[in-house]
Amino acid sequence: MATRKTAKRASPKAPAQATVRFYCQGIGDSHLLRFQKADGKDFWMLIDCGIHTSVKGGPRTVDAIVADISSATDRLDVVVGTHEHWDHLSGFWTAREAFKNIKVDEVWVGWTENPEDAQAQELDKFKGKALAALQGAQDKLSKTDSKHLAAVRDGVNGLLGFHFGLEGQKVRACRDALVGMASKKVRYLAPSKRPLTIPGLPNLRVYVMGPPRDEGYISIRERKSEMYGLGQALARAESLMAAMQSEDGGAQDSSAPFEPNMGIELEAMLNGAVDLADESIRRTHTLLKASYLDEAYRRIDYDWLSASAELALQLDDRTNNTSLVLAFEFVDTGRVMLFTADAQVGNWLSWQDLSWTVDGAKVSGSELLGRTVLLKVGHHGSENATLKEKGLELMNHPDFSAFIPTNKEDATKVKWGEMPYEPILEALDARAGKRVLRADDPWAQHATGSRAPFRAPSGSLRAIRRSNTKGLWVEVDVS
Repeated sequence: MATRKTAKRASPKAPAQATVRFYCQGIGDSHLLRFQKADGKDFWMLIDCGIHTSVKGGPRTVDAIVADISSATDRLDVVVGTHEHWDHLSGFWTAREAFKNIKVDEVWVGWTENPEDAQAQELDKFKGKALAALQGAQDKLSKTDSKHLAAVRDGVNGLLGFHFGLEGQKVRACRDALVGMASKKVRYLAPSKRPLTIPGLPNLRVYVMGPPRDEGYISIRERKSEMYGLGQALARAESLMAAMQSEDGGAQDSSAPFEPNMGIELEAMLNGAVDLADESIRRTHTLLKASYLDEAYRRIDYDWLSASAELALQLDDRTNNTSLVLAFEFVDTGRVMLFTADAQVGNWLSWQDLSWTVDGAKVSGSELLGRTVLLKVGHHGSENATLKEKGLELMNHPDFSAFIPTNKEDATKVKWGEMPYEPILEALDARAGKRVLRADDPWAQHATGSRAPFRAPSGSLRAIRRSNTKGLWVEVDVS
């Protein structure tokens, strides 16, 4: 079987194959790609447009992004929505009126968004049940002053910010607005036997790396040998969903120890809103009042609420693992630009199974990683969104570079821990050095005295620019 040749290095005068404008909203993704067609006309692609609800002035920032896109082009050949998270899709809803001024030919989304796909329907059912349970848990968490649950409350609120807008809009509204923008076609993409080709762009192939079809990959959160840090175990999510569904009048909770018509509400017992003439009830009331303040953490409903953090993580993992991941290959050089969206461990692992036969040569997922010269780092550089041995350590091209859509200050405010994750930053630096760009870089933010992190041309990067508007975007020409 023939194999592909090693990717060529660009000559010092190699022209740009593409221009990539990375918007710098921080906790959110939006990337504008421009390719020159054989007839000299531009082909425009937008990948995502959103910002997390925690970012102050987020909708105004998205408005500025859409206005900038509109100033560059009044037509987008393709708009890509990678997955159902607010920080990737919100702009298609909040700036929907402004988007009406831009004609969109095609919309690309993952197979997970296809309403006629049976597997997508099952995933949708889980997401619906999980969101309903988490909203119920969030309401209860907001009403308790338990120190034991404070961290759980903060974590659940932060993760729900990926699914709801500031006014309670569901991210589904954003996805539907995006799909409605297509004037010609909506494509529901999955890894297939052939890469995509685009009329007028003979030098470009687009490989769909994810989302995987294998449910085993979709549900994977961690693989310690493949992560730059240690993850957390997940459990008890089904019990929480069952308990919340039962409370809301849905199906009976199969994990409950008694029939639903038996027992007394705890709050009623604590407040004395019960028949205290009954000796056994009076005794229970007295014992609870005496011990409750010291041992409230032992309540079984608090145990369920603690599980809400695990359920939120599971929902987040399944959504991120179904990210639409695209690898853009330049045919003449074999170089690759890889846009990973928020792909987590399972999505990355699935790439090891992928292979295509192109012009009689075998192309594997691992090989595409090895030929990557520009990486859009996943999920703002979080610990479980960039693999090690089967991920970043395969990206050994001498011209490797990366962009991280991260504002560390914003991530710290919403208590997400270390984002971007320091071991991943160190690994990126070891491979790309100064060719690692971040949304919060001083140069991108027009800090006084700051300079571009590297000179161009630098291998595959032929030029580097920043917006005249403070902190709006950085842009690279790629060869």
